[in-house]
Amino acid sequence: MTTFSINEAAERSGVSPHTLRYYERIGLLDSPARAAGGQRRYVEADLMRVAFLRRLRATGMSIQEMRAFVTLTREGDASVAARCALLEAHEQAVQQRLLRLSGDLEAIRAKIAHYKTLG
Repeated sequence: MTTFSINEAAERSGVSPHTLRYYERIGLLDSPARAAGGQRRYVEADLMRVAFLRRLRATGMSIQEMRAFVTLTREGDASVAARCALLEAHEQAVQQRLLRLSGDLEAIRAKIAHYKTLG
């Protein structure tokens, strides 16, 4: 199995080593295996989790909600319905933000069009 140092994992996942340690400290990531010298060794599954967490964060999910999601994933198949419900609620929130942003974008486009008629 291929493992990655914290710097390699950070580079591959697009987050800083500090973020990886923070995610571990607050329970978003399990403690990775350690090399003989004590250095963290991440596996592909860790990087996949970070990638999904980044998507959740980028779409506005709070750290608290992310922690709830991760806690549910650790419960295994018994929590699939709860995980789905949590993600569906987040999806609804994202859809609402997209609608607001779409309206804001239209207002900006209208203002640009107005200024172009003046210039």
